[in-house]
Amino acid sequence: MPAGKIVLLIAFEMALVLPGLAAQDAPATPAAPEQGTQWQTSMDAAGKAEAQGDLEEAEKNLNAALNLTEANGRNDQHLVQTLFKLGEVYEKEGKYEPAEPLYLRALQIWERTLGPNSLIVAKGYTKLADLYRSEKKYSNAETTYKRSLAILENGAGPNDQSVAQAVVLPDWFRTVAPDLTGLAEISRAQGNYDAAERLYRRSLSIWQTSLGPEHPMVAQSLNNLASLYAAQGKDAQAEPLYLQALSIVDKGMGRNAPYATPILNNLADLYYEKKQYAKAEPLLVRSLAITRKAAGRSDPDAAQVMNSLGLVYDAEGKRALAEPLYRQSLRIWEKALGPNDPNVASSLNNLAALYYAEGKYTAAEPLYKRSLKIVEQSLGPNSIEAAQSLENYAALMRKTKRADEADKMIARAKEIRAKLPKEPETK
Repeated sequence: MPAGKIVLLIAFEMALVLPGLAAQDAPATPAAPEQGTQWQTSMDAAGKAEAQGDLEEAEKNLNAALNLTEANGRNDQHLVQTLFKLGEVYEKEGKYEPAEPLYLRALQIWERTLGPNSLIVAKGYTKLADLYRSEKKYSNAETTYKRSLAILENGAGPNDQSVAQAVVLPDWFRTVAPDLTGLAEISRAQGNYDAAERLYRRSLSIWQTSLGPEHPMVAQSLNNLASLYAAQGKDAQAEPLYLQALSIVDKGMGRNAPYATPILNNLADLYYEKKQYAKAEPLLVRSLAITRKAAGRSDPDAAQVMNSLGLVYDAEGKRALAEPLYRQSLRIWEKALGPNDPNVASSLNNLAALYYAEGKYTAAEPLYKRSLKIVEQSLGPNSIEAAQSLENYAALMRKTKRADEADKMIARAKEIRAKLPKEPETK
């Protein structure tokens, strides 16, 4: 399969009220002096830039807001808000290293003002754990998730919704992945599928008991569990769970609800892997329409679905439909994420593969070459993605009568693969 396969979107974002969360737990909003007005102007400008996909401009405005809060003294509510928001923008840009101290600083303020056992502090730790998970710092992530979970279980009980859900904080604080789900994903990433399944099922049980079998959060848990089965090749177990989750969302929220898109994408991925392209295509067409309407035509999420739909069209031989989708996703990712992001490499690779299939070797080669360079720089010269890029490029070399160069690339790819840890066996 070409690089850039349909990405699993496991975690949903949904604002939910945490039962028992006292209003006084949230930091009070102080009266806004002149600097507060300037701060709000910077925050609003950052939000607008982020919504338009201009993360560089959002970062600039958030740094201006941070400078204002620090110049204004201990304005903790504004400071924490700015720290978390700037950290989020850094995360979106893939700048994980500068995001970490921002979250830690905000957490120190919360612990000082709310106490170490506050439910809000717990969800702040979840946010930090999510960051560690993105960085693949699994040990740090696991420890931090467990710290959050201990606070939640102590304060609300082991079967309370707060243990499984995201909590409503002030409007500026984005909801975070459920702690049980976060722990499950750590286990999953480490190949411990049995532990991941137990955690997903515990979360599912909490939602079914507390909210009923037709609640969207039940759909989320079903989607998560299905994606775990799909990762193990257990398609017969995954498919009905995806369909059940999609039915719940369609009935409760309507067929155009953005909440459905992760399920649509995951189910389409399952059908793609089974070469059931006729089933995958309408799911992705629907997902793309929803995503464009909800996030905009130039949003990176829309680019991901375009790329996935392009793969399906390509596999069906509908290359005239696939090519413009690859090109659109490439333009969006280059603008939103920069020219050296791995997603850019995926679009380049897929477009090159299309040209290769059409016999347009001259057009394909610079795309393969650039894709390989990005992968080596961003993911490492010994990554699995580098091996895949070398193999794709080698096929082109062989087609264009450069067997010696092709052999060198294949040999290097084999060396990379030999050094990689073996994937966990599926059951």
